[in-house]
Amino acid sequence: MKRWITSIAFISALLWQPVLAQNVVPSHQASELKNRFRIDHMVDSVTLFIQRQYGSAPVVIVLPDGSKWYANRHPEDVQWVDGMTGDIVTINNPMPGPWQLLGRVVEGSEIQKVSDLSINVEAIPQPLYQGERVKLTAQLMADEQRMRMPGLDYLVDWTAKFVSQHLPGEENFAAGTIVVGSYNDNGEKLDEAPDDGIFTGDINLNQPWGHYTLEVKATNNLFERVAKQEFELKPMPIEIDVIEPEDPLTGRWALALKIDDSQLQLQDTFFEFDLVGPAGLQLTLDHRDIEIADSQFLLPQVSAFGSYRIKSIAASTTSSGREIYLKLPEQFFNLVRPPDPPPTEEELAAIAAIKAAAEEKKAKDDALFWIITINTLLVILGTIILLIWRKRQNLKEALAVTAARLEQERAKEIGPALDEIDLTMPEDLPDESGKKPS
Repeated sequence: MKRWITSIAFISALLWQPVLAQNVVPSHQASELKNRFRIDHMVDSVTLFIQRQYGSAPVVIVLPDGSKWYANRHPEDVQWVDGMTGDIVTINNPMPGPWQLLGRVVEGSEIQKVSDLSINVEAIPQPLYQGERVKLTAQLMADEQRMRMPGLDYLVDWTAKFVSQHLPGEENFAAGTIVVGSYNDNGEKLDEAPDDGIFTGDINLNQPWGHYTLEVKATNNLFERVAKQEFELKPMPIEIDVIEPEDPLTGRWALALKIDDSQLQLQDTFFEFDLVGPAGLQLTLDHRDIEIADSQFLLPQVSAFGSYRIKSIAASTTSSGREIYLKLPEQFFNLVRPPDPPPTEEELAAIAAIKAAAEEKKAKDDALFWIITINTLLVILGTIILLIWRKRQNLKEALAVTAARLEQERAKEIGPALDEIDLTMPEDLPDESGKKPS
C-alpha cells in the first residue's frame, strides 16, 4: 500500500496589502521569493495552497518538464479552485522534480508539508438556550497545526446545521435539518481578527427546542471535512410580557419578567430595555438587583398616541456557572386615542343651530350667486345683441349710400348722350313716290 502524503504550500505575508503594480512578482525573481518547491517520487498526492495579491489572476504552475498548467487549462485529474485571494490545487501522482509558481504571489512565501488535513470545531456549551448569543470557533488543521493564510476565508466555505434527533414530545420533533449559520475569519461580528486562522461561528439559536446534532462542514471543490456533536437546545429561561394599566392614559405600562431560577442565578441576572415610540422616542432602561423569580418592571409614562416597541436583552449566569447573553423576544403595545364622549342635548341643539345657520347662509350665498350670474349673462347678451344691431344698421346705411352714389354716377353717364340726339325730320327728304315736297 502506497504511503499517502499531502503536501501543502503556503504563501503568506505579515500584512494584508492591496494589489499594486510594484508588487507584481516577475518570473526571474521566483527563486528569490521561494516560489519553487520539489516533489519527490514517494508523493502520491500534493495540495497547493497559494496566496495571491487580492484580485490578481490565478498563478501559472510550471512542471519539472517545462510544461505549464493554468486555472482554465490543466489535466482532468487536477482539481483547481481559484478565488479573489488565492488558489488551491490538488494533484494526484505529481511528476517528481522541481516545480515553480508564477504570478502575483505575496512576498515571504513558505512551503510546508503535511500528511493530514482536518477541521477542529470547538465543542458547543451545555446547556444551550433559545435566543442565546454564543461564540463558537473552528480551525482548519494541517498535521494537527492550525492553518493560517490570509484570504483563506474566501477559499473555504463553512456551514453550520442543526439536525433534529426527532425525540417525541420535543418542539423540534418534525424540524429536520436546519441551516443555522456559518463560520468566518473576517474580523466581523464575534470574530476577533481577520486571517488569524480562527473561524468564528455566526449561529442563529432562535430554533425549536430539543435535542440536535450540530454538523459543521468545511468544503470547496477540492475537499470536504465534517465534524458532528450532539447537544440539547433548551427553551429560553426567561419569559417577558407587557402589562397594560387600567387607565392607559394616566397609568404606566409594565413588563412582567419570569425567570427560571432553576436554570439561572437571580443575583447575576441583568436586563436592558430599549423603548422606541412615536415622535422619535428612544430610551434605554436597565433593571438589576432582582430578588424574586417573578417581578414587574415599570416603564416610563408615555403620552404620545401610537405604537411602541421594546427590545430586550438579558445577561445572566447559569446554575452551572456559565455566563450567557440572551436576546429576548420583542414586545409591542399601542397607546390608542380614546373616542370622544357623546354630546349633550344642549350641545346637540347648538350643533343643530350652527348647522341650520350654515345651511341658510349657504342658500343665501347660492341665490345671490345665481342672481349675479344671470344678470351678468343678461347684460352680456344684451350688449352682444346691441352691437350686432348697430353693426347691421351701419352696414345698411353704408349700402344705401353706396347705391345712391352708383345711381348718380349712372345718371351722369346717360344724360349727355340723350341731349345730343336730333329728333326733328329733315325737310328735303323725298316721299314714297320719289318726289320732294313742294
